[in-house]
Amino acid sequence: MQIEETALPGVMVLTPQRHGDARGFFSESWNRQTLQAAGLDLPDFVQDNHSLSAQPGTLRGLHYQAPPMAQGKLVRCGRGALYDVAVDARLGSPSYGQWVGVTLSAANGRQLWIPPGFLHGFVTLEPDTEVIYKCTQYYSPEHDGAVRWDSVGIDWGVEAPLLSEKDRLAPAFVQWESPFTHEGKA
Repeated sequence: MQIEETALPGVMVLTPQRHGDARGFFSESWNRQTLQAAGLDLPDFVQDNHSLSAQPGTLRGLHYQAPPMAQGKLVRCGRGALYDVAVDARLGSPSYGQWVGVTLSAANGRQLWIPPGFLHGFVTLEPDTEVIYKCTQYYSPEHDGAVRWDSVGIDWGVEAPLLSEKDRLAPAFVQWESPFTHEGKA
């Protein structure tokens, strides 16, 4: 497994090795022992989610779950392509409010690890894009929240995305009170 750090500490791109032939490919998308041997010890996953977005330009995010139900996510694309984004929302973090984006596709097999304390969102780049992600915490409606998609300066590559009502009405980042703190804060 190839592990790449991003500009945001803790957010990583994981690219599993693919074994292919004329039939297609096989890939081991998650293996705790392999990642531990590479020096990466991710928390346990308790829930898998799978979404389908029929139209390109569908934007979901920026989402989070507040503590004590904060979620880490390992995101990959099962079909199509998406631009996946993580935003540091940890008060006191040197990278607070900064974001990183990565293209994930069925073709490239890349995965994005987003630790708890980060906002998450994505925009689909192809029709019928499927997003599959593992979560470190169960879904909790009372801890669920969103920040407005266009309030952090992210270049989504789309001017008029298809949004849910929740995402359309979410508060802007500067108006939002983050429930997260940076562990390294003095």
